[in-house]
Amino acid sequence: MINHLIPKVPLIILTSVVSISVCSQTSVDRKTPAAQVEPASEKQMVRSDRRADRALERSIYKALAKYTDIDAGNISVVAKKGVVTVSGIVRDADQIGAVKRIVKSVQGVLVVTNKLTVQRAFEE
Repeated sequence: MINHLIPKVPLIILTSVVSISVCSQTSVDRKTPAAQVEPASEKQMVRSDRRADRALERSIYKALAKYTDIDAGNISVVAKKGVVTVSGIVRDADQIGAVKRIVKSVQGVLVVTNKLTVQRAFEE
């Protein structure tokens, strides 16, 4: 019985050495250089910023829609990192201030740039 075990022992040792050698060669440090990782993370940050900007714009439109005296369909809202630009046409000058107050009340708005104009009545 001992005769059968002797040839197997070197074979087991040889197999172990070969598998360790192969394993160490295949587990070479394959880390991606930081320069290549950052653009992907920058892209993800840009995407998340865009999503946040769109969500803020939707929140502003919802807030404006609550005020029936303001025609939100004639108002454009652009948000970028909390800085909001409101442009378009309102019926009277009082609505310009009202729109600015409404927009500023929305959570996430840091600054409001107001480019609204008053619609002029057609003169005959």
